[in-house]
Amino acid sequence: MRKNIVAGNWKMNKNLQEGVELAIELNEALKNKVVNCDVVIGTPFIHLASAVNSVDTNRIGVAAQNCADKESGAYTGEVSAAMVASTGAKYVILGHSERRAYYHETPEILKEKVKLALANGLTPIFCIGEVLDERESDKHFEVVKSQIEASLFELSPEDFARIVLAYEPVWAIGTGKTATADQAQEMHAFIRQTLAEKYGDEIADNTSILYGGSANAGNAKELFSNPDVDGGLIGGASLGVDKFMPIIEAF
Repeated sequence: MRKNIVAGNWKMNKNLQEGVELAIELNEALKNKVVNCDVVIGTPFIHLASAVNSVDTNRIGVAAQNCADKESGAYTGEVSAAMVASTGAKYVILGHSERRAYYHETPEILKEKVKLALANGLTPIFCIGEVLDERESDKHFEVVKSQIEASLFELSPEDFARIVLAYEPVWAIGTGKTATADQAQEMHAFIRQTLAEKYGDEIADNTSILYGGSANAGNAKELFSNPDVDGGLIGGASLGVDKFMPIIEAF
């Protein structure tokens, strides 16, 4: 049975003290709540160990926002999957559109990152999605399928079963625009069918596919009510408990 997941991506926000404060506040808010989803916070690297130590990790999973495509060595400024795992973090966000656009991460680079993440026991939250001109020229299905195939389809069925996908229409990230619930469901159903063709119905049915792209308290319930939308990868609305909790409670 696939999991419902609400994951926050803090991006490059919050200094260490602010991040720990937010993690503790979220932990307190969840303490006496029964929620119908897994909750994950994707923090900057410097927060990982502190965040893990500040929350009940049975209730809140901690994710890095990236990891290196190399195991170790003379790669100044990089953080390896093994380093991420050593903090107690259990997840890593990979392939986010900002990483692809600003840091030129290619499908080959992402393939290596995914392999290293899995080898170190991390669950990749792997991001896919089209930009506006690809959507407007009706290439969105083709683009998303190629992103999945290029970085993930060499994985064994056992390894692929450990992947969480996040569909993010790039035109809806930070723009205030949101894909309609119908557009989200249409793409998520297409993604699940693409997985079924490669790995079979069981793995496809058990893969969590999150929606990312200006999801908020106002639209989360409608988005999450779709049969193939298993939660959200939440950006700005994850930076305050008052905005994040209603999204978690949408389940």
